[in-house]
Amino acid sequence: MQFEQLRALAAIIDEESFEGAADALRITPSAVSQRIKALEASVGQIVVRRGSPCTTTEAGSALLRMARQVQIIEAETRAALGNGVAARTVTPVAVNADSLATWFVPFLAEAAGWADTTLDLRVEDQDHSSTLLRQGDVIGAITSDPAPANGCRAELLGHMRYLPAATPALSERFRTDDGLDFTRMPMLQFNAKDDVQQRFLNAHGVTETPPKHLIPSSEAFLAALRAGLGWGMIPELQLGTDLTDGFLVMLEEDAYQDVPLYWQTWTLKSERLNRITEAIRRASRQLH
Repeated sequence: MQFEQLRALAAIIDEESFEGAADALRITPSAVSQRIKALEASVGQIVVRRGSPCTTTEAGSALLRMARQVQIIEAETRAALGNGVAARTVTPVAVNADSLATWFVPFLAEAAGWADTTLDLRVEDQDHSSTLLRQGDVIGAITSDPAPANGCRAELLGHMRYLPAATPALSERFRTDDGLDFTRMPMLQFNAKDDVQQRFLNAHGVTETPPKHLIPSSEAFLAALRAGLGWGMIPELQLGTDLTDGFLVMLEEDAYQDVPLYWQTWTLKSERLNRITEAIRRASRQLH
C-alpha cells in the first residue's frame, strides 16, 4: 500500500464520494478509482462500499485509521523538515451535541489559534461516538464508553449532569394528587438514540410511553423546553438562570442523572494529538 492510496481512501470517506475525493485531491475520479483498486488488490479485500455516501468495510476501517495517522505524522514531519510551520491538516473529532453546546466551546476558542489544524466535528450521541473512532472516521471522540477502542487510550473528563425540567405551566397541567402524570405529559427527546429521559421514567416505574417530540438540536431542545412543548432532561450547564428566574422548574427536587464523559484518542505519539488532548482537558473542567 502507498501513501497516495491511503490519502484517496480518507478523502473518499471525508467527501462521501469518489467525485468529492477527486475534487479535494485535485485529481480525476478515474485516478481516485485506480488508487482504491490498487489498494484493494494489495490487501486482497474490498475496502470501500460504493454508495451514497461511500463507507468503509471492516478492512477499510483498519486502513482508514492508518490513513488518519499517516496524515498527522506526515504533516508533523514536513514541519520538522521545513520552516517549522505545519500545513493545515483536517482533524476529525466526534463530540456529542450537548457537549458541543456547552463546555466544549472553550476548546473551539483554543483551536482558533492553531495554524496547522482545521476541525471536522462529527456530532454523535455520547453512547455511540466511540464507534466512529473504531471505524477510523475520527482521531478522537467524546464518549460515555470507558472501554478504549483498539490502539486507543481513554480518560475520564468528568460527568455531565442532566436535570428533569419543564415550564411551571406544563408541570401544573399534568400534576395530580399522586404527583406528575408522566404517562400523559409530553416528553422531549433529542433523537431515537437518546434514552436519558427514558431512564428517568424507568426509575419512577413508568412503563407506558408518553407522547414525545423529537428535537435533534441542543439549542432547539432548550428552546422547546422553554416554550412548554414538553419536559426533558437538560444539561445543568445549559440552563443558565432559568431555574432561579422561574422560567423552568425541576420536576423533582434533587433529581439528576450524571453521564460520564471520556476522551478517547489514539496512543500515537503526536504533538498535535497531545495539544488537542490538553485543550479538551482544560475545557472539561466545567464538568462535575
